Order: sequence, then C-alpha cells, then structure tokens
Amino acid sequence: MKYDVIIVGGGASGLACALTLASSRGRGWQWAEGRKYLVFDTGSSDLNKAYLKNVPGLEPIRGKELIEKIKKQVHDWGGVDMLEEEVSRIERKDGIFEVESLSGKVFKADYVVLACGFHAFNIKGLNLEVVENPKSPKPGRVMIKHKDFEVEPNLFVVGTLAGLSSHFTSCAGSGVEVAIEILSRFAGKRIVIHDVPEEG
Repeated sequence: MKYDVIIVGGGASGLACALTLASSRGRGWQWAEGRKYLVFDTGSSDLNKAYLKNVPGLEPIRGKELIEKIKKQVHDWGGVDMLEEEVSRIERKDGIFEVESLSGKVFKADYVVLACGFHAFNIKGLNLEVVENPKSPKPGRVMIKHKDFEVEPNLFVVGTLAGLSSHFTSCAGSGVEVAIEILSRFAGKRIVIHDVPEEG
C-alpha cells in the first residue's frame, strides 16, 4: 500500500504532524485532496503517563485523555490510517521509502516522519547518526542528527528524537512544523493553515 506520508510514532509530535497534514483536506486545495497518511502507534508514548497542567490554553488533563482527543480530531478530518504495530525496517528504494512492520507488513511512502521518542532507535535500514540527546534530564536518551528536522531528503525527525525537550508543546510544535514543510512541498509554495470563526 502506498501513502504520501508515513509517521512512525503516535505521541505528541507524531499526532500533531498527522493532524496538521489531515487538516489540509476540504479547503479547496486540489494538491491536498486524496492524500493518504499512515501513523504507526504502539501506544508507548510517554504522554500516556503525563498529567498536563501547564499547556497554554488547556485545562489540566491526563496525557492519555489528550491523546484520545487528538486521535479523534485526526479521525474527523479523515485520510489518516492508524496501525498499532512497531516498525522494524525503513529503506529508500528508487526514491520511495519502504516501511516494514514487525509482523512483516510492507508499506510505501514519499515521505517518512520519525516520531518514535528518545528511549532508543532500533529501526533497521537507515544510515542515520544517532547520538545522545543533550536536552534530556535522564542519561541514555537518544536523538537523530538533522538540519531543520530533515535528516535526508523527505525523511524527517520530530519531538524528543529530534533533540527537543520532552514538554508537550515543544514536541507537538515540531510535528506541526514538519507537516507544514511537507504540505508546502505538495503545494509548490509556502503555505500555513489558519482557521477563522464563521461570522454571525
């Protein structure tokens, strides 16, 4: 199966990326319609264990509850498949990424976003520079070296795996930034998605 973008990880950064990509649909932008996205989510995001009391504009909320709210938002926009599996291998073949799950399912995509957290990076097939995460308060956390979140052409890294601090807003923001970059490439020009309330 072929997707436009595959996101590996269903935490703050991965879901924010998926939500922003999906929200380009239904706006009359021809380049956005019919796009298909896939999120791999093992349910192991640290956000599941969090209780968020300092997210701007949000009442205190359990991370697990916030994940479900974001997943519903993503679902409501449409165009995003969710798969509860771990990714074992990613390879680029003739400019297209081939992503294989632990169970042996294989998917293809033009873009891949790595959002699988900073505990470890064990996905095979990519020649990436994995180093210690300098912003983690705990030792042994990792990050992937990148430039403006891009590791190599059309391969991005977000969230703590990109070396950001583990605060929800930092991670979610990186997912949004990468989604906007990908959408801008789809459009062939710089775009930003803003909504305004309907008058009346």
